[in-house]
Parts: sequence; structure tokens; C-alpha cells
Amino acid sequence: MTQRIQSIEPRYGYGSEVQERNKVLRNTYWLLAMSLVPTVLGAWLGVATGITQSLTGGLGMIVFLGGAFGFMYAIEKTKNSATGVPVLLGFTFFMGLMLSRMIAMVLGFKNGSDLIMTAFGGTAGVFFVMASLSSVIKRDLSGMGKWLFVGALAIMVGGIINVFVGSTAGMMVISMMAIGVFSAYMLYDLKQIVDGGETNYISATLALYLDIINVFQSLLALLGILGGERD
Repeated sequence: MTQRIQSIEPRYGYGSEVQERNKVLRNTYWLLAMSLVPTVLGAWLGVATGITQSLTGGLGMIVFLGGAFGFMYAIEKTKNSATGVPVLLGFTFFMGLMLSRMIAMVLGFKNGSDLIMTAFGGTAGVFFVMASLSSVIKRDLSGMGKWLFVGALAIMVGGIINVFVGSTAGMMVISMMAIGVFSAYMLYDLKQIVDGGETNYISATLALYLDIINVFQSLLALLGILGGERD
């Protein structure tokens, strides 16, 4: 009888662990879907009012970095409380507002709406592929983290430099790098949830949201440069 109980306990523990991982993944997907609503509202408000049009060059960079890192710090501090979700949704509204300047520029093209939908569809496609891969890949991908961080840091530094240089070729290179790095980050972050490395769904949502917004923004910039049609 004792042997039967001992043989059941590990399986019970494993089953509980799998259920917990599935719960985190399910909550993350729900919150991620919710986070797109404030993003769209922020982008719409920014385009409709033109409130972000004056945020160019160094001023725009300071406002963006200050707001983004401020929100991320607040999310980290509140992720284990009921305040975490509204703070995260506030951050996604802010990101939509910051994205509105690029969206307004793309809408200035004759085919602007098509470019935005193409970027959205491309981003959704990348997410679907990475989500599928995360569920079938058995290999531990935690070692990717440090290399992806270095890549993201290089992109951020390159982006800051290009704000002052204003090079179209530089923007194309940075955009292509960002698509590659943050697509890989998407797989990494999803695999962290699947493997039980990330157990907080607010933190998981933040990580995936940043991956998605960076891929979308980079795709949109690339499409605008290569496929924008002027009247």
C-alpha cells in the first residue's frame, strides 16, 4: 500500500505542475488579448488628436524611454497584486499613443491602411508560428536569453543613434534586426511559460507584449520604407 502511495505522489505533483503552467499560459493569452484594446485606443487617440506629432528627435526619445521604463518598473512592483493588471493596461495605452506617430506617417501613404493590415497580419503570423514551436520543441532554450538580450541592447543603441542620424538605410537594418531578434524572443518567452520558468502571468504578458509590439513596429517601418505609395 505504501509503495502504491509513493508511486502516485510524483504523478500527482507532475499533473499539478502541468495544470499550473497551463493556467499561467491561458491567463497570459487572455491578458495579452485584453492589452491590445488600450493599444488600439491609444493609437487612435494619437492619430486623431496629433498629440504625439511634436515628439520628435531627442524629446520623443526621452518621453518614450522615461514613460516605458517608468511603467515597466511599476508593473514589476505590482505584478503580484490586483493593481498589476490596470498598470499593465495603462502601459499598453501609452505604447499605443507612442506608436501613433508612426501610424499617422504610414496613413499618409496612399496604401497606408493596407500596409498597417499587412504588418498586423505578419505579426500575428509570427506569433502563431512561435506559439506552435514552443509547444513542440523539447529542448531547453533558456540559454538563448543572454544572446537575445545583447541583440535587443544593440538594437536599442542603434535606434537611439539613428534618431539623431536619420538614416533610412540604418532604419531598414535596425528594423530587420528587430524582427529577427524579437521573433526569437517570442519563442523564448513562450517556452519559458511552457517549461515553468515564468509563473507570473502579468510578467509573461509584458514580455510577450513587448515582443509583439516591436515586431509590429519594425514590420510597419520596413513596409513603409519599401512599399509606401505617395499620392
